[in-house]
Amino acid sequence: MNTARDVLESVIRRTSVFKNREVLYPEYVPEELPHRENQLRQLGEIFKYMLLNPGAVSQRALLVGGIGTGKTVTARVFGREMRRLARERGVDLRYVHINCHRDRTLYEVVCELARQIGAPIPLRGLSPREIMLALLNYLERRNIYAIVTLDEFDYFIDVAGNDAVYFIVRLYDEYQELRKRLSFIFIARDIASIHRLDPATESYMLKHVVVFEKYRSNELFDILDSRRRRAFHEGTVDDDVLRYIADVEGVDRGGEGNARAAIEALLLAGEAADHEGAHKVTIAHVRKALSHVQPDIVRIAEILPYLQLHELLVLKAAVSLLKRRGEPYVKIGEVEEEYRELCQLIGEEPRKHTQVYEYVNNLKKMGVIEARVSGKGFRGRTTLISIIAPLDALEKQINEIIDRQLKIR
Repeated sequence: MNTARDVLESVIRRTSVFKNREVLYPEYVPEELPHRENQLRQLGEIFKYMLLNPGAVSQRALLVGGIGTGKTVTARVFGREMRRLARERGVDLRYVHINCHRDRTLYEVVCELARQIGAPIPLRGLSPREIMLALLNYLERRNIYAIVTLDEFDYFIDVAGNDAVYFIVRLYDEYQELRKRLSFIFIARDIASIHRLDPATESYMLKHVVVFEKYRSNELFDILDSRRRRAFHEGTVDDDVLRYIADVEGVDRGGEGNARAAIEALLLAGEAADHEGAHKVTIAHVRKALSHVQPDIVRIAEILPYLQLHELLVLKAAVSLLKRRGEPYVKIGEVEEEYRELCQLIGEEPRKHTQVYEYVNNLKKMGVIEARVSGKGFRGRTTLISIIAPLDALEKQINEIIDRQLKIR
C-alpha cells in the first residue's frame, strides 16, 4: 500500500504538458497582443505627449468593450511599454492600475493611487481632496509622472457618483498652477454607464474612446497560438485543439468572443491532460475544460429528458462518432448514417433526411449541439456538428433516457 508521501511524490515527478502555465493565468501580461495593435496605436496617439512634452497636458481615454475583449491586458501592456520608453528618455513615468470593483469610492481610489505611487502620505483623517493635493505635491517634488488606469469603472460610477467622476476627469481645473503629472485610462464594459453622468462630465469622458470588439474565431486562434508557444512543451497541443476552442468562443461562430474564457479553457484542458498522465492535450480534454467555463452544460442535462426518442438517437449518433473519431466536428451525413444503424439495432424505423435535418436544427436552437456550415478544408458545403459537453457523461445520460423511453413503449 502506497504511503501519502509515495502518492505525493508520484504526482510531483509526473511529466507535464506545461512548460510555463503562468502564461495562461489572467494576471499574465504578454509581450505581444495579437489583434489589438490598433487599440495600442490609438492609446499611443492619445498619450504620446507624456513623452514628447511631459507635464504640458493631462489626457484621458475611455476603453470600452465586453468581457474578455482585451481591455485590461491592453492597458497593462501599454503602461509597461510607455514606462520603458519614458525611462529611455529620462522621464520617471509610473503605471498605476486600480480595480474599481474593489476600490469603489473616491477615498479608496485616491488612497490606492497614493499607495501604488509610494507617496508617504498619512491617510487617516484626510479627505480625498486633501490626499490628492498631497499626492500632486509629492509628484512635483520628485518629478514623477503617472498613467492611472481605473478598471471596472462602471462600479465607480454607480457607487461614487457623478461628483467623484467629475473631480477625477477635471482634476487640473482645481490645480491649474501644477504641471499635469497624472493622466487617466478608464475601462468600462459599455457606454451606457457613461451616459448616466451629467452632460458636462459625459462629454469630457467621451473625448477619446477606444473600442474593443468581441474576438472572432481566427483572432482567438492567433491569441491561443501565441500563448501555446510559451505555455506548453512543443508537440503537446495540436492546432485542432486551438481551433476547436476558438470556434466555440469566436463571436462569428456564435460564441461570446471572450479571449479570457478561451485561454482559461486551454489551461483547464492542459490540467486535465496532466491529471490523466497524458502526453498530449486532446479534444476530449478540451470538452472537459469547456464544461467548466461554459455556462450551458447544466442546462443541456436538464433539456435531455424532454427530447423525443429520435432526437435522442440523432444526438447519440453524433456523440458516438465524436468519441470514436476524437475530432472536434463530424459531418451531418455521417451522423445520419450512424443514426440509421442505431435505429436498426433497436428496431425503430429511421426518419427521413429532412426530418433528421430538422432534429439537428432543433438541437442547435436548444443549445445542445453546435452546428455550422463547413468552410476551408472541406469539399463542398455541409453541416458540421460538435458538442461541448464531456461525451462520456453525456452518452451515459442519453442511454439512460433512451432505455426509459423504450421501456414505456
